[in-house]
Amino acid sequence: MKTIFTNWFTKKHKLACCTIVVYLGTLFYGIFAHAISFNVNAHPAMYFIVWDMFCGWSSYSQRTHVIAEGESGKYYELTPGPWGDFHPYGDLGREHYDYYGYHMGKLAANCLKQTKHEPITRIFCIEELWNKKYNLPDHIWKMRHDEPKDFYSYYHIRTIYAPDGTAIDVRPNWSSYQSGIMINDNPRLARESRNSQPYFAINLQQPDSSSSQQIGSPASISQEAVHLGGPVAN
Repeated sequence: MKTIFTNWFTKKHKLACCTIVVYLGTLFYGIFAHAISFNVNAHPAMYFIVWDMFCGWSSYSQRTHVIAEGESGKYYELTPGPWGDFHPYGDLGREHYDYYGYHMGKLAANCLKQTKHEPITRIFCIEELWNKKYNLPDHIWKMRHDEPKDFYSYYHIRTIYAPDGTAIDVRPNWSSYQSGIMINDNPRLARESRNSQPYFAINLQQPDSSSSQQIGSPASISQEAVHLGGPVAN
């Protein structure tokens, strides 16, 4: 009886050790892959082991607008296209899921290719953000907040593309841009940032405000944009 119990305990002990080894090995591999950006998007299963699995959650809701500027100064909204929109999850179009803007240039170029329009000079990828608390229904808002529901959106130009969809001006997202402004407005943080700069030169400058004034405010561009006409007939 003692021999049987010992053999059973030994097998269970080995199984527990193997489980711990596999778990810790997977955990350290995920940290390693995230640290050096090694195959982090190679497989959907990598989402469950990389270190930033739940990072990036924000208190702001975001929407993405892709808008083209014509030679006449008129703006055209390229998303959704005149043929309709694709909704992979829920009621949001696919452009709203591309947070980093990897495919916005292709979406814009495809819409321009399939529609009739005047010559295009530039394409803008604009972020629209608002505090998620404004997503509450009105009756719940009245229960939780004493203030009126004064909805307000922030607009920020993320990327400027050439007419063929090639990126010519890539800017940080709205959160990073606000963080840079906050550091620059605080002398102590600005001094500590300069003291902790690495030996290698890295361009961390914010976009020139003069360029933003020349192209107009993102809010005005978004409000003045109109949908393009129907697709070009074959």
